[in-house]
Amino acid sequence: MSLQLKGNWNQLKGQLKQTYAVLTDDDLKFTEGQEDELLGLLQEKTGEKIENLRKMIFETEEESK
Repeated sequence: MSLQLKGNWNQLKGQLKQTYAVLTDDDLKFTEGQEDELLGLLQEKTGEKIENLRKMIFETEEESK
């Protein structure tokens, strides 16, 4: 995840929580360098494919620019 995403992470967390009510703040703790672990957790909690989650996250990042 890019530095831009890190800066917009709080906004993105809110959007993910609206889309997937099962997600908690603890699920969405972003630690730089642990992107794959975060995507794996999101996949496990939501049932979405990692590719779909990655696309959603980066599309959201582009929209916020």
